Formats: sequence, structure tokens, C-alpha cells
Amino acid sequence: MFIIKIIIRNASRHSLRTFLTVLGVTVAVLAFGLLQTIVSAWYAGVDASSASRLVARNAISLVFSLPISYRDKIRQVEGVQTVSYGNWFGGIYIDEKNFFANFAFDLRTYLELYPEYIIPEEQKKELLLDRKAAVVGAKTAHKYGWKVGDTVTLRGTIFPGNWDFTIRAIYNGRDKNVDETQFFFHWDYFSESLKKGQFARRSNEAGIYVIGIEKPELAAEVSQRIDGMFKNSMAETLTETEKAFQMSFISMTEAIIIAVKVVSFLVIFIILAVVANTMAMTARERLREYAVFRCLGFGMQMIVLIIIGESLLITTAGGGLAILCTFPLAKVFGDYMSTYIPIFNVTNETLLLDVVISLTVGVLACVIPVWYALRMKLAEGLRAVV
Repeated sequence: MFIIKIIIRNASRHSLRTFLTVLGVTVAVLAFGLLQTIVSAWYAGVDASSASRLVARNAISLVFSLPISYRDKIRQVEGVQTVSYGNWFGGIYIDEKNFFANFAFDLRTYLELYPEYIIPEEQKKELLLDRKAAVVGAKTAHKYGWKVGDTVTLRGTIFPGNWDFTIRAIYNGRDKNVDETQFFFHWDYFSESLKKGQFARRSNEAGIYVIGIEKPELAAEVSQRIDGMFKNSMAETLTETEKAFQMSFISMTEAIIIAVKVVSFLVIFIILAVVANTMAMTARERLREYAVFRCLGFGMQMIVLIIIGESLLITTAGGGLAILCTFPLAKVFGDYMSTYIPIFNVTNETLLLDVVISLTVGVLACVIPVWYALRMKLAEGLRAVV
């Protein structure tokens, strides 16, 4: 208790300097936490992927389609349970800034494959019965004030024209890492509409096939069977796990992710230098006090504890404030950037890193002050001019 009182009084002796150092730690740890959350959000789609789902696409590129006739052939492959198919639509709601992912899918099979999309049973029945129906994520519905029964018009970019949909269902994510910003509508409506225009050929082509398999351990074997079936055809397939499919998009922005990670750790090194400088100043100012403590019979262990305790008090106070501020700021940032980063949740791993960094900076910052104290000769300490 005696040491704790000394630590608190030492930390509050130069209140402005302590306040500015705590503020610096708070800003640095907060910035680190938010940057790490951005990295986690980037991988959210990968983390949400199921080991029991495969994705088959054209082996040349995702830009090229696959014949809809592949559906029945894939169903017959041993180990396959469910097959769904769909296409990226790329529609715009009113203005380009109102972007959200929208797809045409065979909704009956697609929803079977994605039980993490929670839809009330009554809404699901209405959704499957209405050919012009659409299901939208709760975040997007909330953003635009949509409710069940509303008519929404999307302006096609890839497939021109105004496309009218009726919102028949709103889904919520079963878990925090489920994307609640997407918009899905019936493949049949999409296909029939294309038959009437210049994209009639595309009405019988799917962009991807989503495949549910019996066991996750069969993923490699089933993928080989599917790709082998269409080898040397006019449209060869590349089948991979859903996680690998998502990672292919992440790899395109790998340089950005690395840059964000580097910046996040650079911030920590900067604040380490700031705290270390503060503690070094403190140690130089208190050399005479440390010498007096030794004259009174206190050992070097107590002096070292006082120095480490003051450093940890400053960094943990800053780290604690940063953690408290992380959640409201992450919510504001997540809402503002929901168009580009649909899932922005602060993970337990990020909070643990914040705690570890606060403690680590506190310990490392007092290495030089402790070294000063340990090498100090008693006579020199008593003669020190503060």
C-alpha cells in the first residue's frame, strides 16, 4: 500500500506531463485497435466461410460464365448434397453512392446452403412464392428505411434497365461476422428478364455455383471430380472451398493490408519512444530521492518497483481509456463505412492486443530509468542537482 501511494503521488506530481503522456498512449492504442479492426473486417468474409461449401467458377476468370446445364451434372457428383447457382447483378439504388452487393440466385437452394441468414418463417414463405421478391440484410434495410412489402427499383449497370423488386424478407446474421448488407433476388426473374433483351444468351449462364458437400474433409476430392468432369470442355471449371474463393479477392488488396498493419505497429513504436522519454526525464529528476530512499534503508528492489509501477500506471490508464473509446468510435466508423466495409466488429483478439501492448510499452519504457537507478552511486545521487 505504501508503494502504491508513492507511485500515484509521483505520477501526479507533474500533472500536465502525465496527462499529455496518458493522452498520447490513448490515441496510439486507439489508433492501433481501429487499424487492427480494419484488417479483421477485411478478412470477415473469409472467417465467415463454411468448410462444407465449395464455389465453382469459370477456370479462365470470374468474368466468364458457366452453362446452367452444369447444375444437374454437378448434383450427380458423389459427395455433393446441394447445388445453387447465381450471378452478380451490380444494380444501383437511385445513385452510385448507394452501393450494396446484390445478386440473382436460386433462392430456395441458396438459403438452404446459408443457414446463418436468419429469416422469419412467414417471410421466407412469401419470399419463395413471389417471383419478383427480394431478401435484404437488416443493415441495408435500416439504412434506407425499407420494410417488408416495399417496392425497390435498382438501375442495372451490367444489365441495363430499371428492375423492380418487392421486399418480402429481411434477414439477420446468426453470428456477428455475417454480412447484413446484401440483397438477393430470384434467378428465375433475372433469367426471364434477360431473354427479352440483348443479353438473351446470358439467361442460360451462371456466374458461380455454390455447392454444399456432405463432409468438409471431402472438399478436395469433390473439387477434383467436378473439375475433371468439365475438363477440355468449352467452359472448364475451377472449384475451390468458399474460404479459398474469398481469399482470392483478399489477395488483390494484399499490399493495402500490409500497409495498414505496418502503420498500426509504427504508431506503437512512436508512443513507446514518447513514454520512454517521459520516464527517463522522471528518473533524472528523482535521482536524489532514490538516493535518500537507499539511505533510509530501502533496497533497490523497491526503487525499481516504483519506477515500473509509475510507467505501468500511465500506460494502462491510456490503454484503458483507449479500449473504452474503441467501441463507440468503431460503431460510428462502421456505420459511415458500411458501404465498403460491411462488417466492422471489434474482436476479442484486438482487445487482448491492446492490453498486451499497453503493458509491454509500460515495461519497455522504464528500462532506461531502471538502468539509471541501478548504476547510480549513493554519493552521486545525493549530490544530484534537480
